[in-house]
Amino acid sequence: MHCDPASPKDNRQGSVFGAQTKQRIGRPAGDHFGAASRRSGIERCSRPQQEHPASACPDLETVERRSMTWLKLWPWTRDALAIGASLIAQSLFVGAAFAQQSTPNILFILADNIGYGDIGAYGGGELRGSPTPRIDQLAAEGLRLTQFLVEPSCTPSRAALMTGRYSIRSGLSLVAVAGTSISLPADEITMAEMLRDAGYATAIFGKWHLGGQIYSQPQNQGFDEFYGIPPSDTWDAFGMIRQGLQTKSVDISLENGPHIVEAKRGEPLTLVKPYTEEVRRGIDWELVDHGIDFMTRQKAAGKAFFLYLPISRTHFPNLPSKRFEGASRIGQFGDSLMEGDAIVGTVLDALKALGLEENTIVVFASDNGPDGPGASRFGADMPDMGTTGPYRGALGDVSEGAIRTAAVIRWPQMIKPRSSYAMFSIMDFFPTFARLAGGKVPSDRPIDGIDQSDLLLGKNDTGRREHLLTFVGSDLVAVRWKQFRAYFVDVGPGRSGPGGMMPMGGVGSSAAPMNGYPKVFNVESDPQEEHNIGEMYNWVLGPLLKAVEEYKTTLVRSPNPPGANMTKF
Repeated sequence: MHCDPASPKDNRQGSVFGAQTKQRIGRPAGDHFGAASRRSGIERCSRPQQEHPASACPDLETVERRSMTWLKLWPWTRDALAIGASLIAQSLFVGAAFAQQSTPNILFILADNIGYGDIGAYGGGELRGSPTPRIDQLAAEGLRLTQFLVEPSCTPSRAALMTGRYSIRSGLSLVAVAGTSISLPADEITMAEMLRDAGYATAIFGKWHLGGQIYSQPQNQGFDEFYGIPPSDTWDAFGMIRQGLQTKSVDISLENGPHIVEAKRGEPLTLVKPYTEEVRRGIDWELVDHGIDFMTRQKAAGKAFFLYLPISRTHFPNLPSKRFEGASRIGQFGDSLMEGDAIVGTVLDALKALGLEENTIVVFASDNGPDGPGASRFGADMPDMGTTGPYRGALGDVSEGAIRTAAVIRWPQMIKPRSSYAMFSIMDFFPTFARLAGGKVPSDRPIDGIDQSDLLLGKNDTGRREHLLTFVGSDLVAVRWKQFRAYFVDVGPGRSGPGGMMPMGGVGSSAAPMNGYPKVFNVESDPQEEHNIGEMYNWVLGPLLKAVEEYKTTLVRSPNPPGANMTKF
């Protein structure tokens, strides 16, 4: 009798782990399995020997003994195979689920006029008489940016966020006011458009404030759903009816005044109800309800979403809802800040309850510094305004306190909880989200935002930004390079009252020409910007001006539209 010993491959196919075995996992082996093994051994040994000696071929007794050994081992082998198959199936299921959810949801909560020093995680909160535990918790769970830079006021910052470009490139470097031509151009590509093209469902509930032209409205700029105040208005718009009657200058009926509006993508705005003082007090909870409903629907549809929630807290007049009246120790501003904190907490709780927390990037940020002295009187016996912390400035001017605000980014398991001093612009969210969500950054126009995904994911600690320009209207007024800030106009408090005795900061600031040289401040050693070091540190003018020249170079191929203007004719 001759044999041709089976190769390892033959053993896998024709012996214990052969095709017949695969069909019987989980079924009793019995004699049938043993007979198959015995037949295999006998048949192989019946082939003529060509190269191997007879001694290499086992006799029938040896074959039987080996087969009986396998029979004894088979229950354990069978169980092991069953467990292995189960584990493989589970891993394939998990892998498929991860593939379906690998694109993160994005929840962006944009607060209004919260200063750098208002939130507990930034030195405010309890110390300011208005605790913010939920935002503080979010900061502890995510990346807390301590050098987050925006533009000087609402519209410019929101334009920069949506387009990833300096607001002046869209003609939006002043606050949009109803009745003016300040409006987002039709050909701008917004963050919502970029993400929708990447497969996201998109919604905005709250304040758009990028102009009222039909082509500028959010439902025509990439958003599938919109609910909020009129696109060209801000949160104090309801006051025009009372102010008109009080001054006897204009009589605006409730029906003809500002309304809450809504729209689906590509559809005209629909009036929902008049925007009154009472609606103002509770509007944020309406936005929360819309936001939770949107997230719930997208989860059911299995679709990634971008939810943009630009809430009202803490824009003047800070009228809290009834349940938050008196909640703080500092009047209605503190009440409103605490209500904003509760709003953030409610949305985060809903996100967790939906099981979406792990795969959602959550951003909480403020659009600019706090209101200036012009809004303080809304708070009756306590100022209705926040604080810039250690920095000088207010909404509307161009100093550090106007453009440095709070920002926290959380993405569980992906963003390590920590604090970062890296310079991060509000424009940087556009290319960063494009990278993380699989979107495309436009290549036919200058993009001033920088992809900071490596900073978020912990691949570097310093970020990729070193400078930032600041514009007001058509003018380039300041530039940051590292810790140095240079001014090209002399921005200071405006004056009003008899003899100019009353200073007006923020949007009431004035700007005078310089005497040929910029003013330079070190915002680390001099956060109040009191000591001009331009003469002693003249060497920093080189990199500061280089940033300006690099910007000017982009204008050759892509000139800006006419700058926003309300004072120069």
